[in-house]
Amino acid sequence: LLTVDRYLYPLRLSDDVLLDVMARFQAEMVKGLGRDTNPTATVKMLPSFVRSLPDGSEKGEFLAVDLGGSQFRAHQVKVFDDGRQSSQLESKSYPTPKEVTQGNGAELFDYIADCLSDFMETRNLKNKKLPLGFTFSFPCRQTKLEEGVLLAWTKHFRVRGVQDTDVVSSLRRALQKHQDIDVDVLALVNDTVGTMMTCGYDDQRCEVGLIIGTGTNACYMEEMRHISLVEGDEGRMCINTEWGAFGDDGALDDLRTEFDRELDLGSLNPGKQLFEKMISSLYLGELVRLILLKMTKEGLLFNGKVSTALLTKGKIEMKHVSAMEKYKEGLSNTKEILTGLNLFPSEEDCVAVQHVCTIVSFRSANLCAAALAAILTRLRENKKLLRMRTTVGIDGGLYKTHPKFAKRLHKAVRRLVPTCDVRFLLSAGGSGRGARRRLDAALAPFLLPPGTLREVRDKMRAELEYGLKREAQGKATVKMLPTYVCGTPDGTEKGKFLALDLGGTNFRVLLVKIKSGRRRSVQMYNKIFAIPLEIMQGTGEELFDHIVQCIAEFLEYMGIKGARLPLGFTFSFPCRQASIDKGTLVGWTKGFKATDCEGEDVVDMLREAIRRRNEFDLDIVAVVNDTVGTMMTCGYEDPNCEIGLIAGTGSNVCYMEDMKNIEIVEGNEGKMCINTEWGAFGDNGCIDYIRTKYDREVDEGSLNPGKQRYEKMTSGMYLGEIVRQILIDLTKQGLLFRGHISESLRKRGIFETKFLSQIESDRLALLQVRRILQQLGLDSTCDDSIIVKEVCGVVSTRAARLCGAGLAAVVEKKRENRGVERLQITVGVDGTLYKLHPHFSTVLRETVKELAPQCDVTFMLSEDGSGKGAALITAVAKRLHNVGQK
Repeated sequence: LLTVDRYLYPLRLSDDVLLDVMARFQAEMVKGLGRDTNPTATVKMLPSFVRSLPDGSEKGEFLAVDLGGSQFRAHQVKVFDDGRQSSQLESKSYPTPKEVTQGNGAELFDYIADCLSDFMETRNLKNKKLPLGFTFSFPCRQTKLEEGVLLAWTKHFRVRGVQDTDVVSSLRRALQKHQDIDVDVLALVNDTVGTMMTCGYDDQRCEVGLIIGTGTNACYMEEMRHISLVEGDEGRMCINTEWGAFGDDGALDDLRTEFDRELDLGSLNPGKQLFEKMISSLYLGELVRLILLKMTKEGLLFNGKVSTALLTKGKIEMKHVSAMEKYKEGLSNTKEILTGLNLFPSEEDCVAVQHVCTIVSFRSANLCAAALAAILTRLRENKKLLRMRTTVGIDGGLYKTHPKFAKRLHKAVRRLVPTCDVRFLLSAGGSGRGARRRLDAALAPFLLPPGTLREVRDKMRAELEYGLKREAQGKATVKMLPTYVCGTPDGTEKGKFLALDLGGTNFRVLLVKIKSGRRRSVQMYNKIFAIPLEIMQGTGEELFDHIVQCIAEFLEYMGIKGARLPLGFTFSFPCRQASIDKGTLVGWTKGFKATDCEGEDVVDMLREAIRRRNEFDLDIVAVVNDTVGTMMTCGYEDPNCEIGLIAGTGSNVCYMEDMKNIEIVEGNEGKMCINTEWGAFGDNGCIDYIRTKYDREVDEGSLNPGKQRYEKMTSGMYLGEIVRQILIDLTKQGLLFRGHISESLRKRGIFETKFLSQIESDRLALLQVRRILQQLGLDSTCDDSIIVKEVCGVVSTRAARLCGAGLAAVVEKKRENRGVERLQITVGVDGTLYKLHPHFSTVLRETVKELAPQCDVTFMLSEDGSGKGAALITAVAKRLHNVGQK
């Protein structure tokens, strides 16, 4: 680090140096404000003709267009005269392609007019005459509010034929080509002034605006008596300093390093905007690259190996610098970023690079603080105050997204101007307020209040009761299928059993050895086989031949091909059973579509496929639903377990019901497990009032439209797709991804539920959320990441609460069956959503407690319910069969 410091020493600025920079900037301000000295001043101190801050009496409807960043934005603003200073803002973003930002003037203004026309069309505003404000984030000389002559392009803009012309006249000409719109361009505003005005609307002390992002600039309210460029000396006017050009006359040459000079020479505008090149995010990544390149050439980094990334201009960006300064994550971010740039760093390299990033961004914050301190000192002196309270309105990506920048800036300002009490107010920038309102509106239908959840619980209870009745057969949506599993394990089960497990994209074959007695145990051996999509959606014969092929491989693998073992078949699809070893498929779910299966006995289909192969024979004792298997597995450990819940790819519940309540099965003694198949709850329209437009889109695009509606709101297979539909809608509204719907976002199924689990992890920083979104081809900002995380949260929370409402109906039914005031019961649970999602299980448990307060419910995680459970059911069935024979 000592060697690194030798390189970085010129970038370290003491407070004495910063006070000197502050004094130099104060001198530049005076020069820029004077009529005689302004022509040679580098800091132009441009009058904006904005003479007052909002006072709360403003009202009306306005349009605004905003040019200056990587996106062009159009806004509709409504300001209400309701005594509460409320406003509403609707926005849409448009990309600014390179051919527009570096083409000719006519094309640029035509593009702005076309975008505005499109915006007015989408907002249905073409029949209105509206005033328009033009935010133009480049230095302009103004003689009135609605005129501005461009002095020079900055940032990445280089449009021919615009410099030294009035940009408002150019915009008016372009708008005249659109006969169908009538707007009146009333004001030309710099983005810095816009930031001050936005914050001034919320805090009347705000009299400074600061942008620190791709570009950098500041404005402030100056006394008219000091502005000799404008007639009159009463009141105040906002001055746009255009401080990015500070130092263009050599005033900062003693502070500029060899790296600053090299960066400037390689820029689009050498010799110009030198202060901006030392502090704005457009250049800091490049500054870091130049330092790392020199250090590597001298053998101080990366073993002296100069990679292509270090030689490529612009390869290291500000987002990399920000990420590498996240110290809480140690060196992992730095290592990952450098490895991604093919730099293969040692730990010492990572420490050194992190140090370089810190010094570069620290200097940026300090220089920014020095110039801001000069403005604050001038304001205090103008007011002849010993101590001043004021607010700085602030915006820009560097300030908002860099992990340390804001803190460093605030500390430096307070050190340099101890006589000013400064509040930094982040601008709700551009689409801020309206965007929040539209985001809330989109997500509101997912926030189910307690009263609605109680209604869902009661509706589920009614459907459970109806499904048990004889007259409901064939009509009930919640099928309430008898499983012919009449007992739970009692500990005497023993022997070797085979189990098959079919229910998702994978198929498992298991050998289960059960020992009874004091040293009872269950040993399992299994093999997983994939089920290709063409077989899931091919013919039934192909599907069952594939299953038997997998069984044959497993028997060969285990060396037990000759043994005729009892077999339990976990088949996780709705089946109507007439006995424990007969199951007629009611209908496929979860992406399966194999033909000629629905209405057929799956045990017969399996037996026929075994006969066709003619290699081995098996004793198929039981066909089992995975939910029942889960209940049985947990029942082996805890006799109080009489409910099984699956919360994974699909969603379902089973429970032990009193025989006297099951009208379609003979007998009134004892209990039988009922597979509710509750995923179809709502297929009769009873919960349509809580389904959102996104649920309907997901349903319509699924393999089984109109079916399994509750499952589509609560299970892992669909949550990611609901999120994708919301993200598309928010992007169309301009609230996400700069209004651009990427190709990947258009792909159904791209947003898997595992991404929800990752994004919602409390341990995940926003940068890691951005990385997940980048893997999905979604180029997101930090603001986008915050919104995506919020969307994922409301979708998964709703799923857990709906699941909890359904489960509350089941446990309440169990309590009433037993006729007790208070019920103690265990629910066996399995499924990836319950096991892997960071919040699902907690929200589910809390909802059950809230909606079934007289039930003490213990949740027990099933260890391999569907496999072990099938073997246990087979073992129990064998035991009960033997007892019956005796």
